[in-house]
Amino acid sequence: MVEGGVVKADKTEFLECFKTTFRTPYIMRLALSAGIGGFLFGYDTGVISGALLYIKDDFEEVTKKTWLQETIVATAVAGAIIGAAVGGWLNDKLGRKTTILIADVLFFIGALVMAFAPSPAIIIVGRAFVGLGVGMASMTAPLYISETSPTRIRGALVSTNGLLITGGQFLAYLINLAFTQVKGTWRWMLGVAAVPAFIQFILMLSLPESPRWLYRKDNVSKAEAILGRIYPSEQVEEEMNALKQSVENELAQEGEIGKGSIFTKVKNAWGNQVFRRGIYAGITVQVAQQFVGINTVMYYSPTIVQLAGFASNKTALALSLITSGLNAVGSIVSMTFVDRYGRRRLMIISMFGIIICLVVLATVFYLAAAHAPQISYYESTHFGMNATCPAYVKAPNPGAWNCMKCIRSDSDCAFCSNRGNENHPGACVSATSVNKDACHGEHRVYFTEGCPSKFGFLAVILLGAYIISYSPGMGTAPWIVNSEIYPLRYRGIGGGIAAVSNWSSNLIVSETFLTLTEHLGSSGTFLLFAGFSLIGLIFIYFLVPETKGLHIEEVEQMLEKGFKPGLLKCSKSRPATNDGQ
Repeated sequence: MVEGGVVKADKTEFLECFKTTFRTPYIMRLALSAGIGGFLFGYDTGVISGALLYIKDDFEEVTKKTWLQETIVATAVAGAIIGAAVGGWLNDKLGRKTTILIADVLFFIGALVMAFAPSPAIIIVGRAFVGLGVGMASMTAPLYISETSPTRIRGALVSTNGLLITGGQFLAYLINLAFTQVKGTWRWMLGVAAVPAFIQFILMLSLPESPRWLYRKDNVSKAEAILGRIYPSEQVEEEMNALKQSVENELAQEGEIGKGSIFTKVKNAWGNQVFRRGIYAGITVQVAQQFVGINTVMYYSPTIVQLAGFASNKTALALSLITSGLNAVGSIVSMTFVDRYGRRRLMIISMFGIIICLVVLATVFYLAAAHAPQISYYESTHFGMNATCPAYVKAPNPGAWNCMKCIRSDSDCAFCSNRGNENHPGACVSATSVNKDACHGEHRVYFTEGCPSKFGFLAVILLGAYIISYSPGMGTAPWIVNSEIYPLRYRGIGGGIAAVSNWSSNLIVSETFLTLTEHLGSSGTFLLFAGFSLIGLIFIYFLVPETKGLHIEEVEQMLEKGFKPGLLKCSKSRPATNDGQ
């Protein structure tokens, strides 16, 4: 999973969830209606990967300006950072339901703005609207589901939000593939998100506000009425007493933190040693989650497939389904193993797998570049001297040029493959629509991102292995750690800081990936991420304790004493062990 909280649930809880929702369908209606926000979150973060290929076809300036491609992708991430911050404030002021409705309006407006955008600048505006909606949804959907779910099945129902996020990403790739032959391609891909946003808006209008929020606003009778629809009548009084106690504890904890601005509260929290040790661990796992490069795969997967040597947009999208599907499966696998083997152990094993995959992937891209087809002067002038890449014509030693040298020398150059065999010497031509049509007219393949390669399928397999290594461990465990690592009174502040660090790291990675591939090459870029992953592994080993099976008080005691790492060991019950776990 990429962004968004995860609540762990065991198999017994899922079975109980099925029985309870079968008896009381209203509970599932609440969860699924709010869960559409998670689906939109996943869809809008995944759909841009395929849409970008066709946006480049329609706008030549996007093709030639790498920073513009990165900005189209990253604007939604920047918007999500703001949306998450504003969403937290709106949740408290206006309520969970109202915040979800506002997020739907932003999704709807953003989708339509992008669908009818006459220029890249307007696409960016639409992406900003969608990003704000994504940020609000990431904060509010799991919170609403949690507060409207029976306690005994809360983990299972909130987990559905995580599944809907990865499901939304997978469906985005399917929809991208479905619209490849439709006029307007990317406009349909981006615009179709307006439909689920509209559906959720209508559904949410008929649903109640969170009973917890109503109780905090002294609307006790409405809160009790909602609980009466969620719980059997004989349990309502018990749940009202539990809600009262919980809210009173929460208000008391807020009093301990102190009043004032968020900066004052953070300053007060920072004075607590346990909080500092917890936040070191929380930020470590969130930053590491992003700097392993996961969102380069989620946002740029079809582009990476093209870098591996698959020129066709449709083929690139089809192969990208593998990574998205494995990510969704990995999220399900994680629910099975995270409580059995522990968060720390899964993350460390995951990081080892990620590093190995990235190093091998870097090697494959290096070999692909080294064995790229040569440039033939005859083939290059075949389309006319005016059609030949100017950089190639002026080169002091054009005989040493190969396909990779051609497409990396100038953004105005492209490679037109040999008619008989893609791996034989081909033409280095100017990257124009005329030359592209002429190349296709002779049944040749036109390359602008990567080059023909015998290693292409191996690169796709390694991308799949990378996702398999990432998803069950680093995909979900960082969010679980952040839900357990902070003292209860500081959980909101700690979780907020860690979430901002995650989104900010996401923004840095998504805004720089294509620029890195231009300057370092695909091989150098993946090797750089392998280096970041190694650093992340070291920090996780020394700073992140195991929280599996520990109560909040036990985690606090462990952090107070100080954590001492032990290789792949996890506590079975109590924190008072020799290795501090």
